[in-house]
Amino acid sequence: MSDLTEPPVFQAAVETVRSATVRSELVLTEIPAPSGLAPSAIAFAADVRPSSHGVDSVLGTGRFILLHDPEEPESWGGPFRIVCFAQAPLETDIGLDPFVADVAWSWLVDALAARQAEHLAESGTATKILSTGFGELAGHGDGAQIEIRASWTPRGDDFGAHLEAWGDLLCLLAGLPPSADVVGLLPRHRMARD
Repeated sequence: MSDLTEPPVFQAAVETVRSATVRSELVLTEIPAPSGLAPSAIAFAADVRPSSHGVDSVLGTGRFILLHDPEEPESWGGPFRIVCFAQAPLETDIGLDPFVADVAWSWLVDALAARQAEHLAESGTATKILSTGFGELAGHGDGAQIEIRASWTPRGDDFGAHLEAWGDLLCLLAGLPPSADVVGLLPRHRMARD
């Protein structure tokens, strides 16, 4: 969290992130930023709200961190870096699709483009996880989830657009229809998570 001891450039960045408008399906909370990653940081957690049909399970969750280092680490290519995480359950048959990780990564790239969140040096992973319950968890059956861990260097000074793009990605991974600004759609059927 920033305060008056933070560099003015970081304070300005924090204001743009805090003024971002995310989709109404997200519950966004500012959380303590992890220490040791950069001299200055701000972090957010988000969860996708359950559908209005009374589903109580979590549909998707994630974290978003904006880092600032005036020393401009070489691997960043600038003074700021965004690190994020997004995760959502999938139906098992969708988890078996060999292209689901590629599609999920393309949604991140598309969401950044749709929000005009200019960036460079993007990197990360898109991981699909398949699971089968055994013993006392056998009743849970098979399950699947998709997880994206990504980082990139934002360009320009509209850091809020990056948070909005990440929020759009999280909603897409949870199977919600895209907003008017985002292209792509995951199948709407989801298995509830306990």
